[in-house]
Amino acid sequence: MPVRIRLARRGSKKRPFYSIVVTHSEAPRDGRFIERIGTYNPLTDPAAVTFKTDRLDYWLQQGAQPTDTVRSLIRRHTDRAVPQAS
Repeated sequence: MPVRIRLARRGSKKRPFYSIVVTHSEAPRDGRFIERIGTYNPLTDPAAVTFKTDRLDYWLQQGAQPTDTVRSLIRRHTDRAVPQAS
């Protein structure tokens, strides 16, 4: 089963807050996950993004594929190059 790095929504109605998680590709959006590796708060100006960079590197080396949104967050807020999905 492929592993994905994606957003899991937290927060209340009209106040989104996201956790960046590593999860199985078939798991529900807010369901079980393997590990939480960061956060994303789109309501602040500029948007607040944090990553556990060591764990992000680990999962990328293990072949976890980030979603398009997470790929753009990684590209904008870290100095890492993220390979495109094959």
